[in-house]
Amino acid sequence: MEKAIYKRILLKISGEALAGNNHSGFDRESINKVVDELVKINNMGVEVGIVVGGGNFWRGRQGNEIERTTADYMGMLATVINALALQDAIEQRGVETRVMTALSIDRIGEPYNTRKAVGYLKENKIVIFGCGTGNPYFSTDTGAALRAAEIKADVLLLAKNIDGVYDSDPKLNPDAKKFSELKYMEFISKGLKAMDTSSVTLCMENNIKIFVFGLGEENSISDAVTGKSNGTVIG
Repeated sequence: MEKAIYKRILLKISGEALAGNNHSGFDRESINKVVDELVKINNMGVEVGIVVGGGNFWRGRQGNEIERTTADYMGMLATVINALALQDAIEQRGVETRVMTALSIDRIGEPYNTRKAVGYLKENKIVIFGCGTGNPYFSTDTGAALRAAEIKADVLLLAKNIDGVYDSDPKLNPDAKKFSELKYMEFISKGLKAMDTSSVTLCMENNIKIFVFGLGEENSISDAVTGKSNGTVIG
């Protein structure tokens, strides 16, 4: 079996990754592909925490007619839908999970508690964190950086729809340059958009390495945890 280079990870998955080519809702094939990878790295002994976005159901900026705070809370609830979908798919494969939410929704998930989360990880349970930070005006990227710091993850793995960080959008610019490595401040000073500046700053302050990679590639998550991926390191 392949050997992981990280003991504990925080994986950020976008809601859109669960929608596949549908761009909204769920795509069963896409979910199964992600979950197969999660089970694979769990079997390697990697402690897996996940923050999932909600963009396949709701993006806070999609409707200017809704007040920002309300729109952000709607987005948090969308992340819970995705967390439950991931939990169900993972547990169908025989791996125990726990959903923990930053907002109190105790009928379907536990209120987030760092000590309990770390305890579950040590028991080889996959922990899925919903509701971002639980506060409006903060993205799920920031939620992922925060949870990575709290659980003392070895790395924040940022699964994207492109295979790393570029100096411009490679879908629009065929000459876009891909970075293999970036310093935290270099990422910020260049105004790059792979993740929020506040997320990068939080990782910098807590010395958490960020690894950005393409989720659509074969064995993408397992390659990221075994050091075989060719994404972008920020740190």
